[in-house]
Amino acid sequence: MLQIENLRVVYHTGNEALKSVSISADKGEVIAIIGRSGAGKSTLLRCINGLQKPTSGKIVLDGEEITAMNQRQLRDARRYIGFIWQEYNLVERLPAITNVLTGRLGYNRGWHSLIGYFDSSHREIALQNLERVGLMHRAKFRADKLSGGEKQRVAIARAISQEPKIVLADEPVASLDPELSQQVMADLARVAREIGVLTLINIHQVELARRFADRIIGIAQGRVEFDGAPHELNDSILDRIYRFDQPHISQTLSA
Repeated sequence: MLQIENLRVVYHTGNEALKSVSISADKGEVIAIIGRSGAGKSTLLRCINGLQKPTSGKIVLDGEEITAMNQRQLRDARRYIGFIWQEYNLVERLPAITNVLTGRLGYNRGWHSLIGYFDSSHREIALQNLERVGLMHRAKFRADKLSGGEKQRVAIARAISQEPKIVLADEPVASLDPELSQQVMADLARVAREIGVLTLINIHQVELARRFADRIIGIAQGRVEFDGAPHELNDSILDRIYRFDQPHISQTLSA
């Protein structure tokens, strides 16, 4: 479903963010991507949704090459690429249901899109997805009245309301306390499996990655250092990913 081949990104500063990254992933997988800040995790997600043009290499999603698309084609392709941001990216003055409905904008055409009109079929999808994340009772609450965890669950509902081929989550729990982080990760992983959508999650919390992901990819200095099952991730591999000199790295990362 997703094929990434020899992906390389070099910024104008000369910094090589990604160095020949190759990854393949199938429908329904929940994959956690771990690594230090600046390792290239966010750059990888931005390449997949077309926000960052790679220097070389290619990305193919369901037979369509993202890296060969022009801007108009990329806009159309993003309809099927759900994105969950660290800072929620909600319209604070609008109700939760309206924020979720923005995930349906790519399916509206003509004047419907211009005035933000959504028919009953769109609303049914949005309400169903709010229910999936346990927020039906908050549907009419303004986003600025919701807790951080509730805001991120609204963002999950919005992403899956796109009926995506892939969901990308960039540090979705970085702004949350440990208890809320577990709740949001549990909801994200559960919903992804319920609807069978490939989900890639950038995350710093290694123990959450181990607990909720089917597979973990570790990136260090723009390269894939590990790609395997959570139980295969040991201290030696974590040392390679995080490049720390201290012993017992896994204890530090899970604290």
